[in-house]
Amino acid sequence: MLFRHNRVEYSDGVIDLIPLHIAPPSRELGFGHEQVWRITLHNERQEIGQISYRDGESRCVYYYGHIGYHIDEGYRGHHYAYRACRLIRDEIRRSGKTSAVITCDPDNEPSRKTCQRLGCLFERITEVPEDIYRKYEINRTKCRYIWRVVPAEEE
Repeated sequence: MLFRHNRVEYSDGVIDLIPLHIAPPSRELGFGHEQVWRITLHNERQEIGQISYRDGESRCVYYYGHIGYHIDEGYRGHHYAYRACRLIRDEIRRSGKTSAVITCDPDNEPSRKTCQRLGCLFERITEVPEDIYRKYEINRTKCRYIWRVVPAEEE
């Protein structure tokens, strides 16, 4: 892993994204590089969550998605995951993508609302193959959302 400096990379004045690390491509999972950022409140250093972006395409990416995020329980309900996704939009475009997949568990209503707020297209609820959900301990079903990553001026 390549660790970056403890500096703000992206900010919207409400939250900051501080680079945590870049993981090299994973042959096992079929991920390309995975970039991970700490989510903090603006001008604070305490982590309130994380967001990651995985480039590449594979069978595992189909179920994990390109974007993964979580917000610590005490900070939920403020649209921080939505804000973090919007902040990494340029990263996604720089990797050559015009869309990114976000997956979540069907009963994860806050994440589903984040996807809706982003304007994602709900693709489907899909069954995760047994070899994947057992080995990587993920749920047996995932909702797949497609986020068209357009420049801010087109929104």
